[in-house]
Amino acid sequence: MAVAEFKEAIQLLARSPVLWIPGLVAGACAALIWVMLMLSGLFFAARLLVIAGLVILLFVAGMLAAVKENTTGLAALVRGGVRQFFRVLLPMLVIIFSILIVFFLLAATLALIGLGADSAILGGTIFGIAIPVIIFTFFFDTAAVFEDRPVFASIKRSIELVSTRFAEVIAYFVISAMAAFCIIFPLMILWEGLLFDKLEPLTRYTEAQIQAITPDQLIALLGPDSTGITAAVLFLAGFLLVPVLYCYKACFFRNLAAGSAGSTITIEQQPVSGEYDSKGRWYKY
Repeated sequence: MAVAEFKEAIQLLARSPVLWIPGLVAGACAALIWVMLMLSGLFFAARLLVIAGLVILLFVAGMLAAVKENTTGLAALVRGGVRQFFRVLLPMLVIIFSILIVFFLLAATLALIGLGADSAILGGTIFGIAIPVIIFTFFFDTAAVFEDRPVFASIKRSIELVSTRFAEVIAYFVISAMAAFCIIFPLMILWEGLLFDKLEPLTRYTEAQIQAITPDQLIALLGPDSTGITAAVLFLAGFLLVPVLYCYKACFFRNLAAGSAGSTITIEQQPVSGEYDSKGRWYKY
């Protein structure tokens, strides 16, 4: 099932160029955040990251609405994004805050039993909790858009689908990971090839020197030319990853939900024979 939906998503992207608009926005935001990080530091880049995330979410919601309604115009995509924005944003915030609450509760519990300083235990525990939560609630946005579900109903719908069609969902994640790898790996090779002269001295470093190098030292080693090259590669990554993965997600959810609805078994109730007595009491034959 998951392979067929991936082919459907690629065909849909080929037929509807407007579905690449979220990729353009995501790529531009990624490049801009990197340039801001290099020029102004983490303070301004972190604030820009929040704004960029909301802008990207707007266009992603519009993309999901466009796939649902089979529209091809930019105006329809923007209208769909505005209409579905909060329907997608609110359950996302619920999931994020739920994970954060669990994190703080676990951190407090580990601190009380004397393990609060062990970052490996804390990180492993959070990782073990966050990954299942993300997997089971992964389709909250598609459920909200495709089925017009409110906040908690969209999360519940995602959990229900993943629980009942777990094997197909795992196949979807495997194919998504493979698609992401096929996009990211060539871009990494391209980045390393363009900056080979800058990265070549690192090959003569010892393992201890490589582990001791800081991000600031690495940026200084790469030089100012690396900023533009890295921004261009990040733009290409965002431009390709967002449309492919989200279009695939939309196609997969649409067929997954249709299959789930189609598998519902209707049980016919047989009529029960009986009669009422003089006091209005029912007696079954």
